[in-house]
Order: sequence, then structure tokens, then C-alpha cells
Amino acid sequence: MESEALFTLSEPTAAPGAPTGSGGVGGFTPAGPDAPLPVRMRPATLDELVGQAHLLAPGAPLRQLVAGNAPMSVILWGPPGSGKTTIAHLVAAATDRRFVAMSALSAGVKDVRAVIDTARRQRRTGGPPTVLFIDEVHRFSKTQQDSLLAAVEDRTVTLLAATTENPYFSVISPLLSRCVLLTLQPLDDAAVRALLRRALTDERGLGGALDCEPEAEDHLVRLAGGDVRKALTALEAAAGSATALGTGRIDLATAERAVDTAAVRYDRAGDAHYDVTSAFIKSMRGSDVDAALHWLARMLVAGEDARFIARRLVIFASEDVGMADPGALGVATAAAHAVEYVGLPEAQLNLAQAVIHLATAPKSNSATTAIGAAIADVRAGRGGPVPRGLRDGHYAGARGLGHGIGYRYPHDDQRGVLTQQYVPDDLVGTDYYQPSQHGAERSVATRLPLLRRIVRGLPAPARVPAETTGDRAAPTGPAERPPSGVDGGPATVTDAHAADEVGRSADGKGQQ
Repeated sequence: MESEALFTLSEPTAAPGAPTGSGGVGGFTPAGPDAPLPVRMRPATLDELVGQAHLLAPGAPLRQLVAGNAPMSVILWGPPGSGKTTIAHLVAAATDRRFVAMSALSAGVKDVRAVIDTARRQRRTGGPPTVLFIDEVHRFSKTQQDSLLAAVEDRTVTLLAATTENPYFSVISPLLSRCVLLTLQPLDDAAVRALLRRALTDERGLGGALDCEPEAEDHLVRLAGGDVRKALTALEAAAGSATALGTGRIDLATAERAVDTAAVRYDRAGDAHYDVTSAFIKSMRGSDVDAALHWLARMLVAGEDARFIARRLVIFASEDVGMADPGALGVATAAAHAVEYVGLPEAQLNLAQAVIHLATAPKSNSATTAIGAAIADVRAGRGGPVPRGLRDGHYAGARGLGHGIGYRYPHDDQRGVLTQQYVPDDLVGTDYYQPSQHGAERSVATRLPLLRRIVRGLPAPARVPAETTGDRAAPTGPAERPPSGVDGGPATVTDAHAADEVGRSADGKGQQ
């Protein structure tokens, strides 16, 4: 967990009455030579911070916080390894403030109140202001978060809180409204690579004792997935292996052995990215769930952005499953929400569930072809004026122009559908949507010919004369096949058989 990986706590420096001991309260100590590489390489100044350019502009809240120019309370929201605790260290380095660090994993309401009481006493006697850093604040209960409200409100303490979870879900609204929310982004590959190279040469790091081959460096960058702590930890392990082998270089094999993870041949900006994504989509389209899971795993292990994967699933749900399983879009959208709400690594379970659902679902591309055909007609210039009966008739003067006159309200008909022209004149009779016979779309394919017949005021297909055997010839195609239970005859508003069939088809009854 982040607090255990990042915190180097000194003996407590709080005034009497503040929490002490191993409960996670105290100031940060300087990193010693035996400290882990990510701790030794933590930026000493704000200018050394890499990857958060959107927060580093002159006068930005982050600079004011570190410089102590404004006593604002801040919530830092970002993924692991994006710099939240580094910012806490920079704030702690300010000499004119008392800094108290606390982890929500081990602290309770009693600890919080003790820090606040001490801060209030020091404030009354003219002592330095107190900055209270709470790591993983999302782990605080509502009661624990409530205990901070009054002190943050009157600035008894300046709160600096860090969380990896969406604060709009994990932090109570009253506390969130009293703080400035700063969102830290995952570091991109270029930033991680720059920090790896800094660690190789900087005296705080490896001091130039080892070189790192490009393939090994690429592997460490991919392995990090935007988490610089993970990258530096892997580099330290690889450096230890290279030193033990008596070589002055870290090659790919050494890096793989050190972190026990094989290098995945995958470039998020190159051909491999597009090839694997293509194989992933085509495997789901082909209903090969096992292949789809393999390609999903390849993307996850290579550090592909989970949001990119989720977006592809949402698109696929309509493009390739569509009306054959209308619920697939809800499953894909829920997985995309889970990626934002939960994050990796746990969200890989949500992605896997969605992939399994989509790969095993019945398939239909009817929505894709329907909208494609409609767009093609529009771009070709087909489509005249909106029929007058469909135009907006609510504004003054609209009725005088004939707008809305003649419109027939479908709900006034017992079937909920009646004869009326809804398309421009040059598109009358055009069929864009062609339902398949797969999954849930089969019932739509049964109902649609009847709906079109009624809407367009067309006669039903003529009855086929019975043969001498008494059997009836089979209809020649789906467009001519009357829905079950509907005989021939004109599709009029008074057609009782049609009314009954539309009603039964709409609620799913009477279907085979």
C-alpha cells in the first residue's frame, strides 16, 4: 500500500498531547543511503517534480501549497506513483510550518483529535501553523472524516490529504467542499523514462555505476504502467542482479529475471498496439472467448490504458452485438464506469466479465449497417424538408405556417402505432434497419414488417392459394412473411388482427 511504500517516519515531533509511537504520526526523515531507490530519488524541490505540468504553472495552487503562500487545504487525487507523497515531502520541508503525517490505515478519530487539539493550542500561543497530511484518506470512515470538518473550516489545521480513489465517491461532500481538489495524472512513458535515466546517473541513485540497455529500459517503462515507484523498484532489483553477476550493464534478460515478468512485445504507440487491439476485437466478434481473454491479458500486462480497453468494449457492444443482446451495452458501460471508479488492478475483473459477456453473446451488426446507410443517404443529399405535420407547432405563428397540422398522436390508437409519414418525401419506403434472426433480435424481426406495413399504410401480403394437399406455400422471404397470427388484408387503423399482433409482439407474448 502506498503509505507503507513511501513513508519514512521520524520519531514524533508533535507537541504533548499529539499521537506518538508507531501510529503513523510524525515528520518525514531524510532518506538515508540504505533507503529504497524510489525514496532516495524523491524530488527535493518542486522543479524536480516530473509529469504534472498542469499543476506546476506559476501561481498554481500546488506551488502556493508547497511555498506556504496560502493556507489552503488540498486533496491530492491520483494513481499510485504519480507524486502525491512526494508533494507531501515538499510541503514538510517548509521550515515555518509544523508538519504531521498520518496514515488512514492505522489512525483513528482519537489520533485526529489529538493533532487538532495540539494545533489549536499552538495557534493560540502564536506557534507555527500545522499541516496535517493524511495518506489514503478514502479509508477514513464518515465519522473520522467528520472529525476534520471544524478544524479545516477555521484553519486550525491545513489539511493535505491523498487518495487513489475518486474523492467524489470516497470523501464526504462537506470535507470535499472545504478543500481544493488537485488531480494528478499517471506519468507518461517519456516521464518514466526520464526518471529512470536520472536514477541511473544521479548520486542519490545508482551514481553512474551501471548502464541500462535500451530494450531493458523499454521493459521497465512498460512494466511501470505510469507508476514511477514501480519503475524505480524494478530498476533497483535489476541493478542488484547485474551487480551480483559482475556485469556493468542491465540487459533485458537481467531485467526480466529481476522482476519475474517477461517482456511483452507491445508498443502502445506502434504497430503492436493496433495489431493486438485488432485481434482482441476480432476474437470477440468471432465468439472465441478464450482468445479474447488472452488478448485482454496481453494488453493489461503490457500496461495498456484500461480506459482505452473499456471504450473499445462500449463500441463493440453496439457495433457487433447490438440488438441481438440489448443488455450488452449496459454491461460494457458498467465495466467502463468500474474502470474509473475502482481502477486497476481490481478493474481487470470487471473488464474480464464484460469481455466474456460480449464474446459469448449472440451477434448482430444491424445497428452498424443501419446508421451507415442512413448517413450515406444524408451525405448523398437525400432527404427533403421535414413533413409539415412533424414540425414544431408550439411557438407563436407556427400554426399559421401549417406546422404540426395533421399530426396524428400514436397513443390515441389502441395499438400505439398508426399510418403516418415520418420521413421526407424522397425517402418514403426506404428500409435502413434489417434485423437479424439472432438472439433477442429475432422478436424484432417478427414485429418490424407489421409495424412498417401499418406506418406506411401498405396492404398485407396476398394470401397464397392452398395446394390440393391443403398446405400453404412458404413465404419467399422475410420481407413478405406476415407475422405469426396475422392474415392478409389491408393494414388499416381498424385492423383488429394487426392490433392484437402488435400488442402481443410488443410485450413478448405469443412468440415461439
